[in-house]
This record gives sequence, C-alpha cells and structure tokens, in this order.
Amino acid sequence: MADSALFDQLRRLTTEQRNPHSMQIDIAPLSEVLEIIHAADQEAVQAVTPELPYIEHAVRLLEQAFRNGGRLFYAGAGTSGRLGVLDAAECPPTFGTPPELVQGLIAGGPAAMFKAQEGAEDHESNGENAINEASVTERDVVCGIAASRRTPYVAGAVKRAKALGATTLFVTCNPRAAFAASELAEVVDVAMCADVGPEVVMGSTRMKSGTATKLILNMLSTATMIRLGKVYENMMVDLQMTNAKLVERSRRIVMTATGVNYDTAGATLDAAGGHVKTALVMLLAEVDADEARARIEHGGGFVRHAVQGTAPKQA
Repeated sequence: MADSALFDQLRRLTTEQRNPHSMQIDIAPLSEVLEIIHAADQEAVQAVTPELPYIEHAVRLLEQAFRNGGRLFYAGAGTSGRLGVLDAAECPPTFGTPPELVQGLIAGGPAAMFKAQEGAEDHESNGENAINEASVTERDVVCGIAASRRTPYVAGAVKRAKALGATTLFVTCNPRAAFAASELAEVVDVAMCADVGPEVVMGSTRMKSGTATKLILNMLSTATMIRLGKVYENMMVDLQMTNAKLVERSRRIVMTATGVNYDTAGATLDAAGGHVKTALVMLLAEVDADEARARIEHGGGFVRHAVQGTAPKQA
C-alpha cells in the first residue's frame, strides 16, 4: 500500500541518497568494487570523530546508571537491532557482567537475529511493548539505534522509556540537524549522530551505517566497563572462564601482569575461585584471596587501587 508521506521522509535521509562514487560499481572490475567499498568504510570511521563528546556524555550517564543499580537496553530493528544484541551478548564473557545488565531488544524478537521479520519495525506500539515487557524503570538507560532515525519500533521504545523516567540515548547515521528537528529530540537525553553519507549501495545501511554504529556501541560498552574497573592496564580482568580459550587467556593475563609462570598463575586462579582480578591482587599485593577481595571492594573494583590501598578518583 502506497505511503507518500513515508516516501517523502525516506528520500530526504542522507543514508537513502545515491553515492556519486559508486554509480558505475555494477560494471566495475572486482578490484575497483572492493576499493570503492573500502574507501567508503573510512568515511564511516571519520563520521564517528565529531560524535566523541556526545559519546563521552553517554558513557558518564551509563556509568552513573550502573552504579545505581540500573541496566542498559539497546532497542533496534534489522542490522541496528542485531548490533545491539551482539554488543549486549558480548558483555558477560568479556567483562563478567550478569546477562541482565546489558540487554538487546530487537523488532520481531529473537527470531529476527537470524531471519528478517518483515513489518515488525513498522509500529511504535511494538517498541513500547518491548520496553514494558522488559520492566524498564527510571534507573535504566534505553539506547535507540536506527540509522535512519525514523524507525517506528525504535521511536516507540525510546518514547516509552522516557515516559517511564529512564535515561534515553540514540544512535543514528543521519545529520544532527535532522535529529534536532525531529520529535525524538524532545525525548532523547544524548544523541550520537554519525553522518556517514550515502551508502555504496543506496539504502544498504548494513554497510557504512552498520560500521559506524558498531564503533559507537563498542565505545559505549567498553568505556563504561573501563570506568567500572573491569580493565587493568589494557587487559580484561573480569572475564569469565567459560571455555578453554578463556581459561588460557586468564592464565596469560595473570602471567603478563605479574611475571609468574604458567603453573603459578593456574594455582593462584584456582585459589581465587577462577577470578582473574582477585588472582592479580593476590600476587601483586602479596595477600590471600579474602584480603584481595576486601581490597578490591575498597578500591571500587579497580586492581590498581586494590594493590595500592587507595580509593578511585576519576575525572
């Protein structure tokens, strides 16, 4: 069924324009096709740079929410939704967080991760319902993800979250001016608008838009976890030893940070209940597991402060 209003809305989006650099891509040699795509990917990276101050603001809000018992919900459709689910799913094994701390909501539900659920994104009520079902409260943060900015499912989720008193974020790949002129500007606390320009294949926002979105989500979750003390130097120290690779990575982290050998690292990890952070403090501060845990708590979860016996003071 025709929808002239939607047609007019879509044609104005930068992500729906034709890219002048790829007009002949259908007949170009393969090497040139790849060069065009790769050059466009660099634009996605560059588009994130102006958004760093907004990402910083968002991270500060996330840190505050997590410290106050809140959760983060990503809400998106299609590629945007899948990227949110992916980022959420990676937090527990990487940072040792409970699965409920960071969650991904996708239009069409879990099945949409593997197969497009046509029409699921077209109704704001679906997004509203997802927020209600997740029991979002004023302590939580809801981050809408929509390359176009306009996806009804995402808009509905963010509006409902704001009505419930939650903090709201938004990741889009269209210009900030366009976002500021939209109704969403009134219900979003921080918008991150990586203006990637036209896609190599017109409207295929899984490309540059997807890349820019992934970069932003990486920063949101990783920077927040760093602020919570889940990284020592540049190593993950709250990872969960849930498979053989992570068991050996844990040993290597302990060995790298403390200089002990393979067997000592393994024995210390056993004494620490498999917790890398505790094992590190045991070795670096020369204390037992109980004292290490007490030091970690006093140090706000930071290995450096636990070893030094200090409390964190972060800018």
